[in-house]
Amino acid sequence: MNTSVNFSSDTRPTLLAVLAHPDDESFGIGGTLAFYAWCGAEVHLICATGGEMGDIDPEHMNGYTSKAERRKAELNCAAAKLGLASVTMLGYRDSGMPGAESNRHPDALTTAPLDEVAAKVTHHIRRLRPQVIITFDPIGGYRHPDHIAIQRATVKAFQSSNDPAAYPDDLPAYQPQKLYFSTFPRWFLRTVVRLMPLFGRDPSRSGRNQDIDLLSIAMEDFPIDAEVDFWSVYQCKEDAAACHRSQGGGSMLMHGVFGWIFKLFGGRETFMRFYPPPTPGRRERDLFAGVHIGPPTKRESSAVENSPNNND
Repeated sequence: MNTSVNFSSDTRPTLLAVLAHPDDESFGIGGTLAFYAWCGAEVHLICATGGEMGDIDPEHMNGYTSKAERRKAELNCAAAKLGLASVTMLGYRDSGMPGAESNRHPDALTTAPLDEVAAKVTHHIRRLRPQVIITFDPIGGYRHPDHIAIQRATVKAFQSSNDPAAYPDDLPAYQPQKLYFSTFPRWFLRTVVRLMPLFGRDPSRSGRNQDIDLLSIAMEDFPIDAEVDFWSVYQCKEDAAACHRSQGGGSMLMHGVFGWIFKLFGGRETFMRFYPPPTPGRRERDLFAGVHIGPPTKRESSAVENSPNNND
């Protein structure tokens, strides 16, 4: 159990997660969000879309007029379980999986210009003033178009938020100190991919709708630069996942390939550090390690301005 992180009221930092759909916060990095909220940090969430393309059985729509309404209610439930300080919806439409007709919907996140989305994220970075930001890895975890779109917008916003000329608004420029990408160890996924055919499963057609290509995902490799032990708040993540009943609830954490990953790494979540550049061979146990609570120094601001661009 990680007991070394403890924030006082005088040194209360802020963490911002920028994700794509209602349920990403629970099925993905929910343990980390709950852990830092429990430690005393202010934890905020930006959710880019309403999750309109998620499959919902009719019994889960009783009392709701739309999928987005149902999924927003589930998100609010999960946010309370995780201890989030706020949830901000960007208002885009769920784009659906790669190649779907919904990718081309005029309100879909994937059709929105990158600068438009980055400007919105930049505004909320300046408003919330987080020291640490978390978003998806460059392939969006499992190549979901919305995950990739919001990841790219978040990287651009992180690199622009301290420049008053970039996406100017009524808020002062502000520079977060760290940016992490959520990821997971690929060695285990590669083992699963090798074993699936022995059980009559096609690793290129996985997931609830058989639209996730695990073979393609397993070929990608990202370093793990940080690991958060959230076992002390494990129940919070489980309770938050249960809020998303229309999307399988807590069973999503325990079934299928991603369920196997959760069982093996159930008390830990892992991250790649985009900025500042990580120290090779060194794995952080606290995302706020080395963070300065207060206005960023001139050295921090100039270093981020010169950081490398993100490439998929």
